[in-house]
Amino acid sequence: MPPKKTQPKYRQIADYLREGILNGTFPAGQPLPSEEVLAKQFQVTRPTVRQGLTELRASGLVEAIMGRGTFVRSPHNRPSLTRPRGVRRTVDGRYVEADGIRWTDDDSATVTRTDAPLALADLLRIPPGEPMFTHDALQTADQGRLRQLHRTYVPFSVLADTSYDAEPLPPAPELYGVLAELGHELTFTEHVRPRMPLPDQAQALRLPEGVPLLHILRLTTNQTGKPLALEEFHLPGEDLEVSYPL
Repeated sequence: MPPKKTQPKYRQIADYLREGILNGTFPAGQPLPSEEVLAKQFQVTRPTVRQGLTELRASGLVEAIMGRGTFVRSPHNRPSLTRPRGVRRTVDGRYVEADGIRWTDDDSATVTRTDAPLALADLLRIPPGEPMFTHDALQTADQGRLRQLHRTYVPFSVLADTSYDAEPLPPAPELYGVLAELGHELTFTEHVRPRMPLPDQAQALRLPEGVPLLHILRLTTNQTGKPLALEEFHLPGEDLEVSYPL
């Protein structure tokens, strides 16, 4: 029988720390042993220790805090930011987001014509490939501390025989006022799921390694249940929760 391959040192370090996190040896919210201590314990160099810590960050078990070290994540800590979700109408008839945050599009915001992929066509109840107006923006608030990716889709068929059939509508929430002016009574439904970001999304949202995002789809329908528009939000999931009134 061939001899068993010995695990690489960085993997041994990662497994040791992972076991200690799961059994409570390294409590949530507390720092892990320093790189220097781990290097001496396993008789390796500090880059090897960092490689092991990278595995733990990628799995979401720890976070690195600049100048302080690597800390165990707590699944029970309250997030620092709670975002109320939903849309409300002001006394002057405008539609605004329930969170009250003033978002600003960055310079790369674009309006394009796209063809509906199968998954979105199913939600919007339109044929796959139907053209849509798409507004795409990285939005920031609070001097850049808050960031989100926001995309708005409006099928061409929704605008047929209206004054907007040849020009793109404004993005939401301004979009809702235009749809209301066209005679629609609006209802909103949101679908929320976590997932890991794509590389460009992680870069745009400034997500540390191993941090998921919240992917929110908001479907706007009218009084007959006809879908009118679809919005797609990508929000950092590290220290955020979203709340909904029931």
